[in-house]
Amino acid sequence: MRFYETEPVHDLTYSDVFLVPSRSAVSSRLDVSLAPGDGTAATIPIVSANMNSVTGPRLAATLARRGGLGVLPQDMHVQELDAAIRWVKDQPVGYDAALDLGPGDSVATALAQLPPTAGHGIVVHDDGEFLGVIPAERLATAMPGARLGDLLGHPLTSIDADELTGPRSAFDLMIAAGIEFAPVMHEGKVVGTISLKGALRSTLYEPAIDKDGRLLVAAAIGINGDVAGKSKAFVEAGVDVIVIDTAHGHQDGMVSAIETVSALGLGVPIVAGNVVTADAVRHLVHAGATIVKVGVGPGAMCTTRMMTAVGRPQFSAVLETADAARDLGAHVWADGGVRYPRDVALALAAGAASVMIGSWFAGTIEAPGILAMDADGRAYKESWGMASTKAVQERFGGLDAYELARKTLFAEGISTSRIYLDPLRPSLEDLLDMITAGLRSSFSYAGATTIDEFHNRALVGIQSAAGYEEGKALPVSW
Repeated sequence: MRFYETEPVHDLTYSDVFLVPSRSAVSSRLDVSLAPGDGTAATIPIVSANMNSVTGPRLAATLARRGGLGVLPQDMHVQELDAAIRWVKDQPVGYDAALDLGPGDSVATALAQLPPTAGHGIVVHDDGEFLGVIPAERLATAMPGARLGDLLGHPLTSIDADELTGPRSAFDLMIAAGIEFAPVMHEGKVVGTISLKGALRSTLYEPAIDKDGRLLVAAAIGINGDVAGKSKAFVEAGVDVIVIDTAHGHQDGMVSAIETVSALGLGVPIVAGNVVTADAVRHLVHAGATIVKVGVGPGAMCTTRMMTAVGRPQFSAVLETADAARDLGAHVWADGGVRYPRDVALALAAGAASVMIGSWFAGTIEAPGILAMDADGRAYKESWGMASTKAVQERFGGLDAYELARKTLFAEGISTSRIYLDPLRPSLEDLLDMITAGLRSSFSYAGATTIDEFHNRALVGIQSAAGYEEGKALPVSW
């Protein structure tokens, strides 16, 4: 990457910079590979943050199905985390996991998990017997107290799993049948669901899978407690990447934790962070980290900079740390500060192998938590910072009242925030479509077909706040 015309005189955020178009021989955006090449098997450079309100097993499986990597948070109990890892590993690759409810469940119960959106639906079972499927749009016209069993009508056309012989086969089958959503059956049992748009996506995305053909999943651990025992247990459960996470990654406790996990020889990439300097990268990589997580303070739920003055503008942090990691044969993930697809592109231009996304993904169908409605009928989910009072109380709920009160006294970050579902892009996959479409265009503007080429060819300019505002589309007429 090089700067256009002028070198920076201070640290830069994503909003401070822009990409200058270069001469390009890329004739199609589909000629672009988005594989990060960071030692994981991901095929797109998107990682979901290990936040309680962002990554659960459902989101992790959906993200891996489209090539990314979900990081299950360290605040989950060990048994719960083990079960989540195994659940993701058991999910289908070529179609979606079914959202399964019973005939006695209410419409309100269904709407707490799924908005009335085309391309989604609910599978209804009663004591293991398949009763039918309810398209999600049907929920919009039903009373909240109505039983799902009463909404079942004529059975939808199903697709046999054995007929799914390739990425395009499902799309062709659904077009021929004139359907947009269907259950996938195998030997008379529902093994998943598929939508027309999902079938189309299967022709565009390459899933992130392990050597056994199962979906990828990562899990986070802290630097305290039985670091070795947790790491071994999670790898035995099937985890593909270990993320060692703490707010201040450049500390002796982190170095010790990395050395402990590295010495186990588990055969999986070790991610560690968070840091913002080249010196920190060198310490963590020498300890055994293969990927370093970069970002202190840029996240939407984070108050670290306002509370402590600690942190660094994210673009400059990624630029410096990525250069240091590259010299050591390691990689960085840019963690935080992403608001638009442009920010993802700029993080990759600065040298990141992948970009971690938190709150942006919290407002999706697949994110943990229940769907709620505000007074205007807008759907939202709650999100919160991982050092906030809410997160601290969840993490240390087993302590006695005195110790919990002491820890809560030092909490920081936003404890609750409404993240609204975009009515045009309510699912994680909708956001991935938007982000990856933007990335493919960014690469073609730079004349690059890989992430490495993009970093080498990226021409970055520095802009004023007015320049940034000029680039925003107007949602209404002036």
